[in-house]
Amino acid sequence: MIAVVNYGIGNLDSVVRALRNCDAEATITSDPEQVERADGIVLPGVGFFSKAMDHLRESGLLDVLNHRVLDARTPVLGICLGFQMFSRFSEEGDVDGLGWIDAETKRFRFDGMDPTPKVPHLGWNDLDHVRESPLFEGIHRDACFYFAHSYYVSCNDESAVLTRTEYGHDFVSSVQHDNIFGTQFHPEKSHANGVQVIGNFVRCTRHA
Repeated sequence: MIAVVNYGIGNLDSVVRALRNCDAEATITSDPEQVERADGIVLPGVGFFSKAMDHLRESGLLDVLNHRVLDARTPVLGICLGFQMFSRFSEEGDVDGLGWIDAETKRFRFDGMDPTPKVPHLGWNDLDHVRESPLFEGIHRDACFYFAHSYYVSCNDESAVLTRTEYGHDFVSSVQHDNIFGTQFHPEKSHANGVQVIGNFVRCTRHA
């Protein structure tokens, strides 16, 4: 079973539908016991960083997530805000994140650029692949994905970076650190290429 963690944000149903379309058993939950039993974990994301972190603490999910991901090595996929929460700190609310990767979440700033890119970064964009990963197995290098974000993850540990994307400047658009996978783009909104990414993650949960 894959637990789609409900921490008070939106976009849960579309993620569950995408997982089920990949023949995965998936459930939306904020129950720490269900997360403890899960074979895989998804942190989806549309919302405000500090409120999401507060919800994890108040619901008792923070400790079980740290145990499952860091100790039990359960595969986890963070999407957009969920990926940003992997970082040590975010400028959105000036709060600490989960600290699962050595990174900070920063707001797009394009001072002095002409023309100035709009914030949020909204729409389709491609990926510059840095290294191979099972997350992108079967996906063409020219594939595009759907983005919707005003903040991005700045990685201090370059070894975690899978892809980068250009928007005003380049930013990290996906990572993998052992069992920890993150995408700044929304695979559940990225049609066939996104389905392939989600299916690849599902396969990772079955071989963990």
